[in-house]
Amino acid sequence: MSQNSLWQSQKQNNDFAEICNALYERELRLLANANIDSVKKIQGRIKSLSYYINRTANLMTQVHQQGGSPLTLDIQNASWSAKQAAKLPLNNQSTDDVCSWYLSDKLVLGLVVPIVNSQHISLDCIDRIDDQNRRIHTNTLGWFSLMPPSNEGGKKTSRLLKPNKKVMLAACAGHTWQHHDSTMKLRPAMLSLRELLVSCAINWKDFKQPLAL
Repeated sequence: MSQNSLWQSQKQNNDFAEICNALYERELRLLANANIDSVKKIQGRIKSLSYYINRTANLMTQVHQQGGSPLTLDIQNASWSAKQAAKLPLNNQSTDDVCSWYLSDKLVLGLVVPIVNSQHISLDCIDRIDDQNRRIHTNTLGWFSLMPPSNEGGKKTSRLLKPNKKVMLAACAGHTWQHHDSTMKLRPAMLSLRELLVSCAINWKDFKQPLAL
């Protein structure tokens, strides 16, 4: 092993350890403040922490070293950073635009998708596809119709977006604004462990890489 590769390996190990520490601190803080009334649920969450934190830290380190991502890795905070746009990047994101985009290609399970609420964009992935009713189900936020106008009525406060570089950058970096059309930038939101893991599966060349966790 050359001195160069030895140095890179040592730095990678240090980065991995620092990301793990930051993730453990964050997750344990969330658990301490969570409203969970079952000891078994807490035990289950704690038992799975080691696997998911190690996997997330390893993937974040790999993505950073491979250099294919436009995101900057904040090692101390175990997060991604990028320059924030003036406001939520919602150009060409009408319901018709979004539905047409998803229906124009064959949907695949595990596809990473952006979902917007009133202030920021979240990351999720498709875990069910209902071709008959033209809708998809995401792992965390549930069903989204692909038939404009939406048949979801006023119940859902979030809506599906089509992925592009600006949208995915904002989602990965946790960019937050006061409102949809506001130029007031708020403190970036901290991505969940699940979102960080999903963010590492994005193919920045075409945003269509299936998720493989």
